[in-house]
Amino acid sequence: MSIDVYPLVEIVCIHAIPVLFAITLHEAAHGYVARHFGDMTAYAQGRISLNPARHVDFLGTIVVPLAILLLSQGRFLFGWAKPVPVNYSALRSPKRHMLWVAAAGPASNLAMALGWALVLKIALWMPDNFFSVPLRLMGEAGIYVNLIFLFLNLLPILPLDGGRILASLLPNRVAWQYSKLEPWGLPLLILLLVTNVLDLVLGPLLGVSGALIRTLVH
Repeated sequence: MSIDVYPLVEIVCIHAIPVLFAITLHEAAHGYVARHFGDMTAYAQGRISLNPARHVDFLGTIVVPLAILLLSQGRFLFGWAKPVPVNYSALRSPKRHMLWVAAAGPASNLAMALGWALVLKIALWMPDNFFSVPLRLMGEAGIYVNLIFLFLNLLPILPLDGGRILASLLPNRVAWQYSKLEPWGLPLLILLLVTNVLDLVLGPLLGVSGALIRTLVH
């Protein structure tokens, strides 16, 4: 069986920068907001930085996302960076501020999706050439990648950001019981991934939000 290598190399090259920044700036955003609300843990460890090298996890930021991207022929993406350490007890109002710290990651992905939409708009203004075509493809990939991370992280599953947000909104006793489910979060997420349930959940969200963002471009 022959494998056409060129499309795979193209997928990797086009997605590399959007994936790197989508994952690492997501983590940096958590650290920035945690510091704003009084937790200096990430700051003390040098993790409040826009330098992707501070956040890259070789397996989660490079190997896993590229493997899934290639295996799915660019249809799906999953990965992670080194988690920014957050000491929720150090926040001035732990339960309330946990919501904002958690929401900062998905919010950064939304901002990056809009930023890549601007890149796409610029590329569409330019005549097709060796620079504008890759820039257009990277803009489209940047929108898609960041929307995936936005909606994926908003799933109400601990330890995802959506789980943290939900925990901050629940009554204390219920939130405490809910937090006990965290060890099952990653196995559940993997199960949803391999059974294509994530496609069923995220597909419509990606379709609608992607269409809305593209209306800003055309």
